[in-house]
Amino acid sequence: MNKITASLLLLAGTAMASPAALVAQDMPANLLPDEQGPVEQDPQDDDAVTSGTATGPVELSSDPVVQQIDPVVQQWSVAQAQSLAAVIEGIAAHGLIPADYDLAGLRAHIAAGPGATLDAEASKRFVWLVEDMRDGRTPMDGRKQWFVMDPDADRYRSGTILKQALSDGDIMGALEGVAPLHPDYAALKAELAKAQPGSKRYKLVQANMDRWRWLPRDLGHHYLITNVPEYQLRITVNDKIMKTYRTIVGKPGRTATPQLAESVEGVILNPNWTVPQSIVKGEGLGARVLNNPAWAKAKGYTATRGANGYISVVQGPGPGNALGRMKLDMPNRHAIFFHDTPSRNLFSQSNRALSHGCIRTERATELAFTLAILQAGLTAQEATDILASGEYTRIGFDTKMPAYITYFTMATNIDGKMSTFNDIYDRDAPVLAAFEAPRKANRSRVTDEEIIEIVNDPRDIA
Repeated sequence: MNKITASLLLLAGTAMASPAALVAQDMPANLLPDEQGPVEQDPQDDDAVTSGTATGPVELSSDPVVQQIDPVVQQWSVAQAQSLAAVIEGIAAHGLIPADYDLAGLRAHIAAGPGATLDAEASKRFVWLVEDMRDGRTPMDGRKQWFVMDPDADRYRSGTILKQALSDGDIMGALEGVAPLHPDYAALKAELAKAQPGSKRYKLVQANMDRWRWLPRDLGHHYLITNVPEYQLRITVNDKIMKTYRTIVGKPGRTATPQLAESVEGVILNPNWTVPQSIVKGEGLGARVLNNPAWAKAKGYTATRGANGYISVVQGPGPGNALGRMKLDMPNRHAIFFHDTPSRNLFSQSNRALSHGCIRTERATELAFTLAILQAGLTAQEATDILASGEYTRIGFDTKMPAYITYFTMATNIDGKMSTFNDIYDRDAPVLAAFEAPRKANRSRVTDEEIIEIVNDPRDIA
């Protein structure tokens, strides 16, 4: 029995005692689905994909490493090219557009017979299909506030997939071998088959299928994933939902929550909140804390003034801390993370696009305890004792845990039913427009969109 499986079983049989004052949220219960098999540790889990950089296992060697890269133009027989033409005819089943791949031109080259021209033209069209199926058809300028570096172009190289397709004789099988593995992609594909081509629903399904291609094909064995417009966070093992939590996400505009793939490195219980200078100076909080010690103490604030007059303010741990009782340690250049909130009544609202960008999480103590047990090997009682101490404590994980902040306006909801969600940030329109426009070749893998500086203000929302 491996570590993760053992930890899940531990949660199934553990009843956690905690002080009455801390039982505002449920404690972890059984996370195992019925007949859950062993969960294998993914060797890449500690090298989770991050937003803006491609990462992967690093091997140290004193010998030079020469990587064989298969060419993107290879030899085609007429029969193989005819199979490719049939694949293009049916590619709409995956939400792609047959006209993008110039079927008439391919057939003309097939009619001319085998040779260098057919090799080049068939290979070119196959590579286009690989790129669209593996990476998504939408160019970066249609992916608003999308900062995920998808590693699939490095993991599944076009020339290698081409070689496999020609060797096996299974053109469609090779292409489907780079399609997303998450069950939601297959669910959307089934939904597409029921929609009227060209209809509003068809186009929405098409756009959201493409969004899955923007992510890594394989998200890992265990990860966190949140769909911002759904206001839900999931703990997922082997693509099965173990636990779900309501969320509060960024307000539309400059505080909208961006789409990221990051790594959670630990849990912080009883966190501090270092107040940003836009509040310390801009709102005069620093002067108020220094001039009103009694008020500051009641709110948990302490302030220090440097020799240069610079004032820093920190809110210490406690029930009134703006971050609540926990935050996930998820270092990233966007300063976005998951955390608790004292304003738990807000989770009952239907529209929860209310924060300054970070993601507030329902039953955050349960989430923190669950991850501390799964990823750091703590017992339930140890986690309870740390929380009850009221002292700032960081619990580092043994391995990093991938966390995906996504944006799907059509997806299966937490009950497994296909649903639509409000496009709270107006991010559908540029994706839909990209599908109306001709296919763009030589697309960039990295966005040049501005990273909007989000000031972390987790205070009660007015």
